[in-house]
Amino acid sequence: MIEHRIYSMSFASVYPHYVAKAEKKGRTKAEVDEIIRWLTGYTQKRLDAKLGKKTSLKDFFGQAPQLNPSRNLITGLICGVRVENIEDPLMKEIRYLDKLIDELARGKAMEKILRK
Repeated sequence: MIEHRIYSMSFASVYPHYVAKAEKKGRTKAEVDEIIRWLTGYTQKRLDAKLGKKTSLKDFFGQAPQLNPSRNLITGLICGVRVENIEDPLMKEIRYLDKLIDELARGKAMEKILRK
């Protein structure tokens, strides 16, 4: 089976787009980092290290210390596809993050984004 091209992209190449999308809407890099840490269990230090090493998205999610068990509460459309209907586990993790960043950019409160 052929892997999606996005899996081999470095997380460091995608991360600036997340930050730019948030900042364009008046949100901060710190909020983007908080979302990533909540979803993956990385500490800020380990997140920064992953960005420095140019870790692939596949490895970034595959090596995540503790994927948040509440991530299954993330639902809705992203790129015209319902997140909850995505079958490929890695693509689902990537789309969870995309959805959370979308919610941040749309002005949703952090408590709601982090499913508290």
